[in-house]
Formats: sequence, C-alpha cells, structure tokens
Amino acid sequence: MNRTPREGGDPKIPAVPEESPASKSTPAGGFDPGPLAPYVHDLEDEGLMGSEAMIRLKEMHLAPYIQLATTLVGKRRRSGGNMFRHQIDTFGILMDYGYIDSVLLKASVIHDLLEDVPDFDRDSILSIDEESAEVYKLVLEVTRRPIETKQQFLERIQRFGSKRAKVLKCADRISNMIALGYVTDVQFIKRYTDETEALIFPIAQSGDKRMLEELQELVESRREYLARRFEI
Repeated sequence: MNRTPREGGDPKIPAVPEESPASKSTPAGGFDPGPLAPYVHDLEDEGLMGSEAMIRLKEMHLAPYIQLATTLVGKRRRSGGNMFRHQIDTFGILMDYGYIDSVLLKASVIHDLLEDVPDFDRDSILSIDEESAEVYKLVLEVTRRPIETKQQFLERIQRFGSKRAKVLKCADRISNMIALGYVTDVQFIKRYTDETEALIFPIAQSGDKRMLEELQELVESRREYLARRFEI
C-alpha cells in the first residue's frame, strides 16, 4: 500500500496533532515526551524503533492496562478472533504511525473495555498509576453511551472529541476495516463502509490526515470487492 511516510519521511506531511490541554502531565520517571509526540527514527532501517522511543515505552507501565484488557479475550468478533486481539491491534496501529504518547497508548489497549463489559470495576483502571484518570477520561470519550445512536456517537467525537480521541478512533476503525476483509455479510460490509466514509473520514480529517489516506484506501478496496463479488 502506498501510504504517506510516517515521521522521518515526507516533511510536508504533518505528523503530530496540535497540543491538547490534557497532554501536559509528565509521565512516571520525569520524562516528558510532549503532546502526542511521535518518535523520530534514529536508525536507517524503516520500522526499527530508536532509543528515544524505547525510553518512552519503558516509562509507560503498559502491562497493568494490558492485563485489564485480557478481560476481553472471551468477546468474539464478527470477523474472527476476539476483542482483546483488537485492542492490541489498535495499539500496534498507533505505534506504526509513530505515536508514543503514554495516555493514548494506555487507552488504546482498553478502549473497548467499558463498552463491552458494562459492569467492569472502573476503580481498577483509576488505581493503576498517576495517569489513570486521563486514560479513563479518554476511554470514556471513545465509549458509546447507552442513549447514543451510532451516528450520534461518532458525530460527538468529530465535533467535540479531543485530538487523542480522534486519533484513537481512527486507529480503531483502521483495525476494523482491515478485519472487514474477513467478513462475508455483504450488507454489513456495505453499511460499515458507507459509515466509515460518512462519519469516520471527517474525524480523520482533523485527527490525522495520514490515517485518512489509509481509511480511504480500505474503503475503496471493500467497495471493489462488493462490485466484483459475483465474478467467477
């Protein structure tokens, strides 16, 4: 896929959303990576993580959040696998795009927890570390409320969501669109693809234009499949 290079690639492409007020806290260890700051490759080989990014990850204490996410192992997905794998996939997509933001990455591995396990003990999130309140707030932003339709939920993120919420929702949808390749329900594919174009593209437009490009390619590929599905 011919996707726009990440940080360290085309300097004309903005890689970092502007700073949000919620991103001013300093992570454990006193190392402040900056607001939604992506890592900069200091190695020639694409995809190899530099030492600065490794330091950031070391200070994040992600393991407790990943442990909470294992609650989703039993939640199966329409495309196969389970919701725990989807959380890790979303985390990986953010890393792929160069995001080394502790609150964003922690939230990514539990972003479906409150929606899929309504009776989950929320104090177990809030008691993890000094960033737990910010992580919890971000997870709430990307959690559909019982009174919201799907359209109202996505429009809320587009109109009122923080930069982190928009980036997380885009990574989440990229994972879902890739998984859509394993779904055979034609009506669901059409509905989900149309929803992505109508409601997720505007989120990506203000969240991360590089993600918008990938989402556009994924939508195009699904529509191409729908157009050719009767061919032998």
